[in-house]
Amino acid sequence: MDFSLSPRAQDLRDQVRHFIDNHIMPVEEAVLPELLLSKHGGDWGQWSVLPQVEALKEKARELGLWNLFLPDAEFGAGLSVSEYAVLAEQMGRSHFAPEVFNCNAPDTGNMEVLWKYGSEAQKARWLPPLLNAEIRSVFFMTEPDVASSDATNMEATIAVDGDELVLNGKKWWSTGVGDPRCEVGVFMGLSNPDAARHSRHSMVLVPMNTPGVTIKRMLPVFGGFDEPIGHGEVWFDNVRVPKDNLILGLGRGFEIAQGRLGPGRIHHCMRAIGAAERALELMIKRGQSRQAFGKPLIKLGANPERVADLRIAIDQARLLTQYAAWKIDQVGAMAALSEISAIKVVAPNVLQNVVDEAIQLYGGAGLSNDTPLASMFAMARVLRIADGPDAVHRNLIARLEFAKYNTP
Repeated sequence: MDFSLSPRAQDLRDQVRHFIDNHIMPVEEAVLPELLLSKHGGDWGQWSVLPQVEALKEKARELGLWNLFLPDAEFGAGLSVSEYAVLAEQMGRSHFAPEVFNCNAPDTGNMEVLWKYGSEAQKARWLPPLLNAEIRSVFFMTEPDVASSDATNMEATIAVDGDELVLNGKKWWSTGVGDPRCEVGVFMGLSNPDAARHSRHSMVLVPMNTPGVTIKRMLPVFGGFDEPIGHGEVWFDNVRVPKDNLILGLGRGFEIAQGRLGPGRIHHCMRAIGAAERALELMIKRGQSRQAFGKPLIKLGANPERVADLRIAIDQARLLTQYAAWKIDQVGAMAALSEISAIKVVAPNVLQNVVDEAIQLYGGAGLSNDTPLASMFAMARVLRIADGPDAVHRNLIARLEFAKYNTP
């Protein structure tokens, strides 16, 4: 296997890092602490788009640092999963960077679904405004009344009624639904209850202004609301959309989900590694600049060993994620299920541990919004649940291992 980058990918990585350091970080340091205060609380009607971020997006687009995630050369950068992974790591250093480069979830996953599985009419309607960042989108999968760690538990329904589909049910942790630009969602629900377990569900495009779609509330993450994006609870009451809004076909929801989540987990994990690198950097610089008991903090007690352990863990996580990305490029996501699940366990846990150590060294300042560490910790903890909790991924890895030896 070869993890070396093409000259173009190296150049893009360097451009992304330079843009983050010289354009995004100064804005982030000025704006993010106040944004994290969630001064509007969960009242998403008061949320607004940040003009500073919109200005950065225009700059990034002018430089060609736009839609880098999409492997299509016409609509995106035409990079492989492995090549984009190193760009995602750089973006993970910054709160705003994924949006600035139009590479933020859940829009990336929804755009990939449209590009890979959408009809020509669906692509024509929704792909251009998403690629141009004129609108935002949301993915409706997780539900409040069932254990969503088993996605086959989904209770929301999709019923065929002539030329229409009728949607009913509740969804929550619907990221992006609070954004004032959110205009469309991808809804996953039960459509074929008597079919095989992974052929019972479908995905449907739902414009947010469709009658019967009601945003009930925004959900806080450790007290913060991720303004202006948000994570909402949304109810669907006899929501009718044209049958043409069905993606790929009835009963093909899990097929689409697997195609969406493979590369998406690479993106998440490499961003987590980038965030871990920044947390370690902040920890070391803080430890070098402060003294206690006659020594720099970073030299006290077992802190040098902690730094060494964190460096080892970050590098291990990166190599494991690069291997998973390489395998997706070589044989596809379905043949890399174990590796994808492995990184989904490892990378968020590494990030959580690195940030925890950084907070401990910072002391009380690490708990405040004066640094990005508290926000990073929340992100790490969320990632251990989002896109499948740790236990589910460990169980999948074990099942695949058992299968090698015909273990029931």
